[in-house]
Amino acid sequence: MEEVTLETDLIHSILKRFWTLRALEPENFEAKDAPDSEVGVGTSKKNRTTSANGNALKLTCELLRIFITEAVQRAAAIAEAEGASQIEPTHLEIILPQLLLDF
Repeated sequence: MEEVTLETDLIHSILKRFWTLRALEPENFEAKDAPDSEVGVGTSKKNRTTSANGNALKLTCELLRIFITEAVQRAAAIAEAEGASQIEPTHLEIILPQLLLDF
């Protein structure tokens, strides 16, 4: 069986999108929740972009690959035990809590 790998460019793009959205959240919450006299509080923070080096990106891809492989294997075992020939979303719902605890 051929080992499947995840594209590092794809994972990097997903992470960058998440970091961008996350960076915008505090500004939105501060503007909405703070009284007018406190809007400027905390704005002197240095704005730095979040990034990942190549090794961290490779490690993230490998962790995601292992997580997905384990999820499919566990869901397939549940499907087989139920006599199903395909993995259904309900099989993933069954294995998800324990899978998340294991990782």
